[in-house]
Amino acid sequence: MKDTKKSRRKAKLMTAVSVLLLGAVLFFFLQIKEIKVTGNKKYTAEQIESLLFQDGWSRNAAVCFYRDRFKEHEQIPFVEDYKIVFTSPFKVEVIVYEKSVVGYVSYMGSYLYFDKDGIVVESFSARLEGIPWIAGLKFGHIALHQPLPVEDSRVFDEILTLTQMLSTHEITVDEVRYDAHGNASLTIGQVRVVLGSNDQMNGKISELKDQLPVLEGLSGTLYLDTYNEAETVTSYRFVKDS
Repeated sequence: MKDTKKSRRKAKLMTAVSVLLLGAVLFFFLQIKEIKVTGNKKYTAEQIESLLFQDGWSRNAAVCFYRDRFKEHEQIPFVEDYKIVFTSPFKVEVIVYEKSVVGYVSYMGSYLYFDKDGIVVESFSARLEGIPWIAGLKFGHIALHQPLPVEDSRVFDEILTLTQMLSTHEITVDEVRYDAHGNASLTIGQVRVVLGSNDQMNGKISELKDQLPVLEGLSGTLYLDTYNEAETVTSYRFVKDS
């Protein structure tokens, strides 16, 4: 009987050791081989991968799972948060949730990016492609995660409307400028586009889309502030730089 009990204990011990060894092998050698990134617009998949998987430890499936579930996530500019989903022991999908950004202003050597409500969501030392510079706004002291202190907050509704129209028509601009009366103008390369007030903005942007191929390579000003959708004859003009 004693030998039988001893044999059972030995068998249990061997099983436990085997399980521990197997767990250790899996922990150290189960490496993530494939990484898919979704939800990213401001960063490439390669950039996200290099930020989150910097070394062999971060590519270890067990370490990655633990860090994602129980540790604070990496702070990435313009990214609200991210989630790592294991589709297999060797494959993960990184789902990126980016911050909503409609434009940026230049302030004390930095570029401050703000959302549709005028909240400053990020301060960055470089310009981000695809996001327009909003110029002409007057403001005082600016603080991160606080609204831009402009005189009339309704300007953000106009900025949002304009930037959404530009995005819909796939028009990339270098600058959006507002004057003291709230009139808007755009800079696209060597062409300045005077839009004027927010009235009939959809028609103005549609006309701009049609005119861009004609204006390619030219330098001058397109006056769309006189655009009137009720007129059948073109009601705007382009003036070349002398």
